[in-house]
Amino acid sequence: MDYVSMSRGERTRIDIIEAAHNLFLEYGYHGTSMRQIATNASIALGGIYNHFESKEDIFASVLDTYHPYHEILPILQNAHGETIEEFVEDALDSVISALDRRPDFLNLMFIEIVEFNQKHLPDLFEHFFPGIMTLAESFAEREGNLRSIPLPIIIRTFIGMTIAYYLTERIFQRYTPLVFKEDSREYLIDIILHGIIAG
Repeated sequence: MDYVSMSRGERTRIDIIEAAHNLFLEYGYHGTSMRQIATNASIALGGIYNHFESKEDIFASVLDTYHPYHEILPILQNAHGETIEEFVEDALDSVISALDRRPDFLNLMFIEIVEFNQKHLPDLFEHFFPGIMTLAESFAEREGNLRSIPLPIIIRTFIGMTIAYYLTERIFQRYTPLVFKEDSREYLIDIILHGIIAG
């Protein structure tokens, strides 16, 4: 449903979430007031409470609305490649591209980790867990010999290593010597597929 065809209440809720998202990124969670959110959403302060119980309730909705799993899971589920190797390469490149388009993701996750001690992540996991299971099935359909490791663990490892790679690329990119960067994508793919122990 597009914004125009939504009810007034639905549009107001979206406006609150968008305003809060922008303010949280600029001032942090504790540096943002409910009054600022109301002002930026063009509603009266009391009107916020028709849609959200508290500022934390708003943050949880911001985290859910703007979390890149909405984009990443469909990308992974539609990754190309007949073999596991081709699938991993396409999936990795697609996820990194998606994260590059969402520079706000790091800031939101730092707020969640530092200011909330990952309090809202279990609810998020419930949302995207079914998609992870679908992805695991898609992974197993590719040509290639997978080790006898549970598929959800393989997917978790892939996602974890990909996000860690993205974080270290973005955070330390300007400060790391060339030896940490040269052919890093190819080495990451090789480690995902074959580990680090010589066969």
